[in-house]
Amino acid sequence: MLHDISFKVNSGGRLALLGASGSGKTTLLRLIAGLEKPTSGRILYNDVPLEEVKPMTRHIGMVFQNYALIPHWKSERSIGFYLSLRRREDEVPQRVRRVAAITGVGLDALLDRRPVNLSGGEKQQVAIARAFTRDLDVLLLDEPFANLDAKLRTSARLELQRLLQEFPITTLLVTHDQAEAAAIGQGVVLLREGRIEQFGEYQRLREDPASLYVAQFIGHTPINLFAGEVLDGLWHGVHFGGVALPHPAPDYTRLTLAIRPEHMRLHSGAAARILEVQPMYGMRRQVAEVERDGITWRVECDAAVPLRVNDTVQSEPDSAHALFFDSAGQRYS
Repeated sequence: MLHDISFKVNSGGRLALLGASGSGKTTLLRLIAGLEKPTSGRILYNDVPLEEVKPMTRHIGMVFQNYALIPHWKSERSIGFYLSLRRREDEVPQRVRRVAAITGVGLDALLDRRPVNLSGGEKQQVAIARAFTRDLDVLLLDEPFANLDAKLRTSARLELQRLLQEFPITTLLVTHDQAEAAAIGQGVVLLREGRIEQFGEYQRLREDPASLYVAQFIGHTPINLFAGEVLDGLWHGVHFGGVALPHPAPDYTRLTLAIRPEHMRLHSGAAARILEVQPMYGMRRQVAEVERDGITWRVECDAAVPLRVNDTVQSEPDSAHALFFDSAGQRYS
């Protein structure tokens, strides 16, 4: 169920709908597609209520997670179905060639095959080609790459980016993949239990989260959280203390300090034992999980820094990047 959802996508804009399972992402997309009707509120299409726009003139294309290809149809018929309904079958080869040229995918080899003879990646290519052979104004994507392995997902993402650069189509992408949301979406709507938790550019959500939920959800490496309280105008925790606040708070105010692993300084601060070291291949970085007195946190640094399990390392938060949250999980700023 969705509650008080309100946002606008400009013509040609790209928006990613991000959130945990059950947050309302797919329900919102289906409402926008006209597959479900809202019990209250309105969905406007070019400033006209969606229910007043005839389905044949909506120019909305949708790519589903399971691709929704007709089992007994060959790919050519699936791709050209929209145009054949309008007696424009002669445009299909031209459209397919254009999509194939932009993505670098050999669609011609798939046209004579049915879904049972296509791999997951090939089904995805046919489904996206089918969407782009429509007279599109709006493109809705519901986890289109979820069934692909990591390598295929990366190449499929690049193909879609090329298409969206060529065709200025208003696009909404439902995804649980943050890399996908950041790469394709010019903005991100983070949903939580049917409500918008925060709306903005991905990097802004990562660096300037409005709530503790956003801080914990956004990011590929979990953010560090330290419980503490205010004493003499500064934040103090069990192992770290004297961190400046964005504005004064009464003594003994309970605040959680949150900080990304890459903003933990090394070679000063609390000494902790290294529990695990995870290399970040391709980025020449590494993340170490450390522990002291039952409290654990993560440190990210250059791969050249010698970090070994059971060694001791010193670290402390860089106060310039510290984020604070109150007991209700709201940002203290």
